[in-house]
Amino acid sequence: MNEKCGVVAIASNKNVVEDIYVALLALQHRGQEAAGISVYDDGIKSIKGVGLVNEALKKDELDLLKGNSGIGHVYYSVTISIPENAQPSVFHTGIGDIAIAHNGIITNSEDLKQELMRKGHNFIQGSEEESFAYLLSDSMKGKSFEKAVKYAMKKMKGSYSFALMFNNKVYGLRDAFGIKPLCLGKIKDGYIIASESVAIDALGGEFIRDVEPGELIEITPDGYKSYMLMKEKYKAHCFFEYVYFARSDSVIDGIEVYKVRQKLGEILASEQPADGDIVVPIPDSGRAHAYGYSKASKIPMAEGLMKNRYIARTFIMPSQKIREKFVRLKLNPVKSVVEGKKVVIVDDSIVRGTTMRKIVDLLRYYGAKKVHVRIASPPIIAPCYFGIDMTERSQLIASGRNIEEIRKEINADSLGYISIKGLTEAIGIKKEDLCLGCVTGKYPIKVDNEELRFQERIEKWR
Repeated sequence: MNEKCGVVAIASNKNVVEDIYVALLALQHRGQEAAGISVYDDGIKSIKGVGLVNEALKKDELDLLKGNSGIGHVYYSVTISIPENAQPSVFHTGIGDIAIAHNGIITNSEDLKQELMRKGHNFIQGSEEESFAYLLSDSMKGKSFEKAVKYAMKKMKGSYSFALMFNNKVYGLRDAFGIKPLCLGKIKDGYIIASESVAIDALGGEFIRDVEPGELIEITPDGYKSYMLMKEKYKAHCFFEYVYFARSDSVIDGIEVYKVRQKLGEILASEQPADGDIVVPIPDSGRAHAYGYSKASKIPMAEGLMKNRYIARTFIMPSQKIREKFVRLKLNPVKSVVEGKKVVIVDDSIVRGTTMRKIVDLLRYYGAKKVHVRIASPPIIAPCYFGIDMTERSQLIASGRNIEEIRKEINADSLGYISIKGLTEAIGIKKEDLCLGCVTGKYPIKVDNEELRFQERIEKWR
């Protein structure tokens, strides 16, 4: 499955291309393999390419792209990027042009594709976005766009935050469980919808509110319209957004991510104390957690690992072999800080264990007396099917292993994880309204063919 990670939509009284470009730069952490922009200019026109935003979107192409409404996307996947993977995806249908930028996974996309093919649709891309476009076009006959979207939502299972264009109109759509983040803001000459509030901040805009789960919002240069299309009894916000994926300065569902991460560190120190001389964060995502741990434990924090900021995030690199080669280039210990010390490493998570084992070994090589590892998320025991690159149990170090076995695997002197109770307390959202599938094996949405020992149908969520 492919993961799509960051979206933006803007409607303005001026050309939106530059603002979308800036917003995508602010969302770069959500995807580093490809990027794209689509605008309306007598039809939907697009540019997209492979690489970081400044690599994928060339200046000469940007200069030729003009329109007062548009959407953008940053992308990552579990496979090597090719230009065809880049979004937004554009479809020319009988009802008009549709452009889609998607963050999430439609888990029943293959079933939808087969159903649509039986109805006579010919797929070019074969993507879940193409299925969504055909669902819209099939149901638009005699219906409004919002009713067509509601029809499509009833057919789709999974997670999605969409930035959409229907001809020259621009929309944002969030799934009824609210798994992926999406927010609304006001900018100087119009309105914006984006995966995270940092995109609004980057444009000097004003955050208005989060898009509600199940809500479709149409934005115009002068305002916005809301259509509440679906509601579920419980939400399923992805806890991993707060722990790792989102930028620390973002606000998601009314909660500041940095405060959550600091609180996670404080609770982690209470639940999993360590006999250490210094607390060392894994830069950059572990820094707020480490600050909280240091504050609560009274163990001083020190920058014992230096990050090469020109190396991409190992977690979202497409192959294990590349991840392993890049760990040493990405992080290097400061000998004077760690030598002879009992070091407490604090990080947001351990997924595959590759990076952590390398870091522990590096600290020992540079003279650390002991290395204690403390993790601000519970053990990740099951795949994520809703848009984060954790889809195979064989890649998860905690799958089928206990804490002691993981400790030995990463060569640490001790290992401690935060509890699920501590996690939910730090986030400030009740357990029933979080997606905890990767740490419990129980998912808010039934995933077909999921291993029975990890899958549970939660009927009350229906």
